[in-house]
Amino acid sequence: MKVLLTGGAGYIGSHCAVALIAAEHQVVCFDNLSNSRPQAIERVESITGTRIPLVVGDVRDREAVHRALTDHAIEAVVHFAGLKAVGESAEKPMLYYDNNVRGTLALVEAMAECGVRRLVFSSSATVYGQPQYLPLDEAHPTSATNPYGRTKLMIEEMLGDIAAADPGWRIGVLRYFNPVGAHDSALIGEDPNGVPNNLMPFISRVAAGRLPELSVFGDDYDTADGTGVRDYVHIVDLAEGHVAALAALTTIDRPLSIWNLGTGQGYSVLDMIRSFERVNAVSIPYRIAPRRAGDVATCYASPAKARDELGWQASRGLDAMCASAWRFERMLATRNSG
Repeated sequence: MKVLLTGGAGYIGSHCAVALIAAEHQVVCFDNLSNSRPQAIERVESITGTRIPLVVGDVRDREAVHRALTDHAIEAVVHFAGLKAVGESAEKPMLYYDNNVRGTLALVEAMAECGVRRLVFSSSATVYGQPQYLPLDEAHPTSATNPYGRTKLMIEEMLGDIAAADPGWRIGVLRYFNPVGAHDSALIGEDPNGVPNNLMPFISRVAAGRLPELSVFGDDYDTADGTGVRDYVHIVDLAEGHVAALAALTTIDRPLSIWNLGTGQGYSVLDMIRSFERVNAVSIPYRIAPRRAGDVATCYASPAKARDELGWQASRGLDAMCASAWRFERMLATRNSG
C-alpha cells in the first residue's frame, strides 16, 4: 500500500516509516520541518535501504496535500502532523487550533477530493482529561484539561462526524499514551528543536550535560512518590501499532475505530529518573518545580482493545526505553562533535 505520512520526518513519523517499510508498504513523507529535520528521512533510508520521497509542505495547505496524494498515487494516510506541547498550547491556543484542527480539516478535504478514505490519526490520551477511573479504556468519558488536548478531542469528534456522514471512510484513531525511546540502530530518536517538552529527551540531555538539570513539575500529587504517573510506551512498539491499525482498516467493517496504544503500566517521573540512572550508569540532577497547568496525577491505559482487535501489545519494557534513548543521545553527541 502507498502511505502518506504527514509529519513523517518527526519522532513518531520516522519510526512509523521504518515499521511500515518493514511490513512492505511504500512510504511518502509530508512535513513542514517546523519541529523536525530532513536528515531523519535520510536515516530512515539508511535503516531500511529504501528511498523515501519527502514532500516539504504544510498540512494546512490543501492544494499541497492534494498534489502529494495525486502525484504519489496515495492509498492511505497516517496523520502525525500537529503541535503537541501542553504548556505551549496554553500560551498560544490560536496557533494550536489553527495548526491541529484546521490542518486536519484541510487534510481530510484533500483526501475526499482524491478519493482516499483510509486514515490513521495520531490522537492522545489527553482526550480523557481528568481520569474518572483507571486504567483508561476507550469507553472512558472524554474531556480535556488544556488546549492541546481539546484540539485532539475536536479532531476526533470531527472525524466521527465525517465517518457518520460517509460510511465509506475507514478511520483509525490511535490514542497514544507516552512514547519514549529510540530505534535500535540509534539513528533515529526524539531530538526536538529547543528545550524538550517531553520527559525522556529532557532526561537524556541532562545526562549528556547539554542541560544543567531536570525540572520535575510537582511532587505533591496523590501518587506513591508525589510525582506524576504516566504510561510510557516504547516508540518501536508504538510504530508497530500503526502497522496493525492500518491492516485492520482493510478488514474491520466500520467507518471509525478507536484504540489505545499503551502498556497498561504506570511509572512516576522519579521511577523514570531512577531507571535511566541505573540502566545507563549516569546521574540525573533534578529540582522540584511547580505543577504545570493541565497536568493530571495519574494516567495509564487499558490496552485490551488493541490486543483483541489489532493483535498488538507492547513488548519492550522501561529498561529498553531508557537504554535506547541514551544510545540515541550518545549518537547525537558523536555526530555533533564530528
